[in-house]
Amino acid sequence: MPTLLSREVYQQLRDVAMGVRFLQQLEQHQTCGQVWVGIEGWQLLLDFEGGRLHHCERCRHPDGREGSLDTWQRYGTDPVSLLSTWEMAQIERLLGQK
Repeated sequence: MPTLLSREVYQQLRDVAMGVRFLQQLEQHQTCGQVWVGIEGWQLLLDFEGGRLHHCERCRHPDGREGSLDTWQRYGTDPVSLLSTWEMAQIERLLGQK
């Protein structure tokens, strides 16, 4: 099964920032600063600590495809690094409210 591309994951985060999709916090690991979130069937493990979004550790698409930081960095970028400053601020605001 093909790996998720960072652009595909970025698009989900962008849609959340724009208010097109909804973000739901699924589980939080406070000790390591990671948060599981759902975006309409997608599951993302985000590194979020101190009110700042650092990167996306892993992502699982509803069809079973997955992607990870290791894979994305090999091809040049993490989905979070594709976010604009405004998009990043919107996601951080939403995560901070959870």
